[in-house]
Amino acid sequence: MDLDEFWDLIERSGRETDTQEARVAWLVDELSRRPVEEIIDYDVWWRTTQNRGCTIDLYAAYWFVFGRGSLDGFEYFVSWLISLGRETFETVAECPDRLIEQPEVLRLLDRVAMFVAVMKRRQRNLDEEWEEHPEFELLAYVGFYAYERVTGKDADGLGEAVAARGVSGDFLLIPALGSVPHGEQWDFDDERELARRLPRIARYRDQR
Repeated sequence: MDLDEFWDLIERSGRETDTQEARVAWLVDELSRRPVEEIIDYDVWWRTTQNRGCTIDLYAAYWFVFGRGSLDGFEYFVSWLISLGRETFETVAECPDRLIEQPEVLRLLDRVAMFVAVMKRRQRNLDEEWEEHPEFELLAYVGFYAYERVTGKDADGLGEAVAARGVSGDFLLIPALGSVPHGEQWDFDDERELARRLPRIARYRDQR
């Protein structure tokens, strides 16, 4: 499986299904009909792609656009971004500031704004009620599920096979162990630095 085939599977899974759970099941079924080597290929491309999104500027874009900052949430956000397809992912990975231009993001923000207005009128807790999160945690586990189904072995074997090809994942992010998003670290409270690095997102925040 090459990179084009990897993205074809990701994008087909979105067209063929209408929920995250169904999408994961579709991908696992597709991979389970292939040789183990292709499952390993898929996970190599998954980790390679995910690593491209593990940058400090994309983390900052996620933080400012969605008002969220957990490192686990960022990992699940990168998976969600991959689920939007190759063109969207590569556009945003190349220029995180363009996150705010993506139609899927703008639609989500519009829904959230409407929901916030309703919840304020009802005086209910936003965090408990909002289920529209820009996250897709389970998408990262597709390769493991397919590997276990096809081989009957523990998914650790997949990680070992991927590592044997010289590929490792940059997530989980654990600052105490020195594992943080790539790139020059900067102060998110510095408005001038935000405007320099992410001018589109800075303008969006000013207009809200």
